[in-house]
Amino acid sequence: MAHTSNESLTPVSDEQRVFNWYAHASLWFSLGVGLLVIQIGAYLVPGMGTQSALLAIVIGSLLGAGLLAWVAKIGCDSGLSSAGLMHQVFGSAFARLPVLLNIVQLIGWTTFELVVMRDGTLAMAGDSAWSSPLLTTLVWGAVLTLLMTSSMLGLVRSFVSRFGLPLVVLSLLWLSWQFLELLQAQGLQAFWEKPSTGEMGFLSAVDLVIAMPVSWLPLIADYARHGKNGRSAMSGSWFGYAIANIWCYALGVMVVSVSAPDANLVNTLLLAQGGLLALGLILLDEIDNAYGDVYSAAVNSHSLWSGLSARAWGLGIAVLCTVLAVFLPMHSLEPFLLMLSSVFVPLFGVILGRLGISTAVAHSHKVDWAAAGAWLAGVAVFHACAQFAPQWGSALPSLCVTLLLGWLTRPATASVSHA
Repeated sequence: MAHTSNESLTPVSDEQRVFNWYAHASLWFSLGVGLLVIQIGAYLVPGMGTQSALLAIVIGSLLGAGLLAWVAKIGCDSGLSSAGLMHQVFGSAFARLPVLLNIVQLIGWTTFELVVMRDGTLAMAGDSAWSSPLLTTLVWGAVLTLLMTSSMLGLVRSFVSRFGLPLVVLSLLWLSWQFLELLQAQGLQAFWEKPSTGEMGFLSAVDLVIAMPVSWLPLIADYARHGKNGRSAMSGSWFGYAIANIWCYALGVMVVSVSAPDANLVNTLLLAQGGLLALGLILLDEIDNAYGDVYSAAVNSHSLWSGLSARAWGLGIAVLCTVLAVFLPMHSLEPFLLMLSSVFVPLFGVILGRLGISTAVAHSHKVDWAAAGAWLAGVAVFHACAQFAPQWGSALPSLCVTLLLGWLTRPATASVSHA
């Protein structure tokens, strides 16, 4: 069992519950916006027709953000972090495995975010002094490290909600208007009725859209636990992330539809009128994605060893990610990160099956073998679907199986255990 001194494994105090509906919505809209999301949206066409792609975007975003919001409610109602929820469901000893895997993937994705910001900055810089990859990486890394010295609660309430959200909304509005005008010049009707080449099925497309919101499942409780009540945490997170995901995926479809074949998405955004400023604002917003990853990695690390504070862990992880971004070929490591992320879809399927109706759970074991078995079964289903039935997608079948197994194997008694 966890010691009360371990802040990551004990419920937050009432004084730390400061996020209202707007704070949740602002945070998750901001985290839902990013160049990576726009780029993945571009993958939907021409494998799908425009109308089918947009329908898949709406359905996938609502489903994915709904799952995210469901975990947010559990985190808020219990006051527990993601690591705390893993301890509750899987037992204090076994939970160390998914917590450690989560730290590894968060370090990987933070490093990848720094590379994305570096590449975007280099595309904007041209031949200026900022065209040095090393300098650009170190600057973004320094900004990230500096942010880790501040309070997460203050950052969300003071910067993201008041300044970050309006700026990123304005940049998305501007880019959307610019590409709508380009589509209109090329024929809006032709874009709307553009047929599919048949390379992507509808369920596979929904799976691709769900990929972004479910990638945040291992993080959202770390923020939602600071909410004032579960209902506002759930509805705010759902609304904020769903709108951002729909918008960015749809923008990706629009951008690729007016781009030259094999054109770079960042360069296409830069060619739009005012694209430099809009892209710059999106790049600035990208830093909060990296911050979100590092903050959760720090909370998870603190749960494993509370000898260092979460802030100290965060500073160390930010520096580590900066060094990795300088030396590692992150674009070639992206498939590994996606594979690692796949284990968390079934993991949180089990957590939702166990805690989705009630946050009460009873076990005194260091390992809950039924929960562990359900998770491993879900991982097997995920990869089996990807290998043998890709037309059905992977995330939804795995989630359905683990939700059912988690619910069927839930403890019969109900007493809260802060494991």
